[in-house]
Amino acid sequence: MEWSFQPAEELVAALRAGVVTSAELTDEAIARIERHDEVINAICVPDFDRARAAAHRADQARARGEDRPLLGVPVTVKESYDIAGLPTTWGMPAHRNHVPAEDAVQVSRLRDAGAVVLGKTNVPLGLQDIQSFNEIYGTTTNPWDPERTPGGSSGGSAAALAAGFGALSIGSDLAGSLRTPAHFCGVYAHKPTLGLAAVRGMVAPSEPALPVDLDLAVVGPMARTARDLTLLLDVMAGPDPLTLGVAHRLALPPARHERLGDFRVLVLDDHPLIPTGSAVRAGVNRVAAALAGGGARVERHSSLLPDLTEAATLYMQLLVSGSVARFPTESPEQLRTHVAGLSASDESLDAVRLRAMVFSHADWREANHRREVHRHGWRQLFAEFDAVVCPITPTPAFPHDHSPDPLARRIDIDGVGYPYFDQLVWAGLATMPGLPATAVPAGRSPEGLPVGVQLIGPMSEDRTPLRLAELLEPRIGGFRAPSP
Repeated sequence: MEWSFQPAEELVAALRAGVVTSAELTDEAIARIERHDEVINAICVPDFDRARAAAHRADQARARGEDRPLLGVPVTVKESYDIAGLPTTWGMPAHRNHVPAEDAVQVSRLRDAGAVVLGKTNVPLGLQDIQSFNEIYGTTTNPWDPERTPGGSSGGSAAALAAGFGALSIGSDLAGSLRTPAHFCGVYAHKPTLGLAAVRGMVAPSEPALPVDLDLAVVGPMARTARDLTLLLDVMAGPDPLTLGVAHRLALPPARHERLGDFRVLVLDDHPLIPTGSAVRAGVNRVAAALAGGGARVERHSSLLPDLTEAATLYMQLLVSGSVARFPTESPEQLRTHVAGLSASDESLDAVRLRAMVFSHADWREANHRREVHRHGWRQLFAEFDAVVCPITPTPAFPHDHSPDPLARRIDIDGVGYPYFDQLVWAGLATMPGLPATAVPAGRSPEGLPVGVQLIGPMSEDRTPLRLAELLEPRIGGFRAPSP
């Protein structure tokens, strides 16, 4: 039997039953990577010798009667996580020789759970693109179409899962970096509630690995089934033990409902600042039809929904001001000159982003205050609804675009070009207030490309969108492996 596309949950059951060994699973995964990754280029830092040794130890542990949640399961890890003895570069040529001495807290949790780490997956430069390419490791392609991107910044992880390179992966999400690659590659991902999972060691190579609380950014699981997301989230969830003195796990509340017919769902497919492409709109409608067919209460409008234009503006302000503070693109004087040239009436997202590059602390505090107002609005909405279904980006995976100035790029939506970074507004809908969001496959485009949607849930109630994803899976098809 070939195991490459089996869910992690089934691999665990087979390992427990003695049907297969971790060594066999690991050898099969490595062989598959060696056969197919030359074109896909998902695994940028293989760690096969240590993976085989870890698989051998897992088999020995099971023979002694041990059992852990992921004991013997082959997985991959996004390049941006520190793994002792392997480079962590974030695709930055200046840091190509940076090799941390300690594992990131989430890598430690994977190992403690018994997972076998096959290697690291590719990312864009500084994790700051919707694609995954850099000068050190080259370009990762989409397993469905090598002429298209798998997304970013967790693009290598999504491509690896779609290609059968390991059963699970861990990524991160600031601007849809878990959800967009899942959508483009036809797999599952979950952006946890802000602060749910410790982030220490998922850090740029120029910075120390400290137990910080990040703004907007989270770490989270990627998989080929909804149940596998929950399996991996249970391993990842919990604050950093350095902040408590002891390891700690959070007890997340149960899902609000167990039956599809009990869910109350708001479905969105229109955004005031960017159109939704026909292929993605069709995916949203497929999910809406599956919900209605399962007896769920489905609404298309609600006066409780926070203003989408202001939500996108606040998201861009918080995202760009934070990113420029860490990775400045120009001198402050140059940026101020650019901003001074803007018309006072220009309220485009391009103008919002440029103004955010010169934000003062007072500007940030005002945006943060408005974010709290939006969070309160979401609390009111989730008193009436259990989840919101909406796009992740306006289109399926787009062709590679390596033009050097990302701000000059355009995204083609049904034949019309729009500013490249405007496509982030849907991802930002959950990111700005820190809400959990589960990316699920929702069929194929007319060209045969995967289309995904996101299920946004209430703050700290991650199990609600995860359970909804699980209930939808048999109705909308779930993951399907691309043709070889």
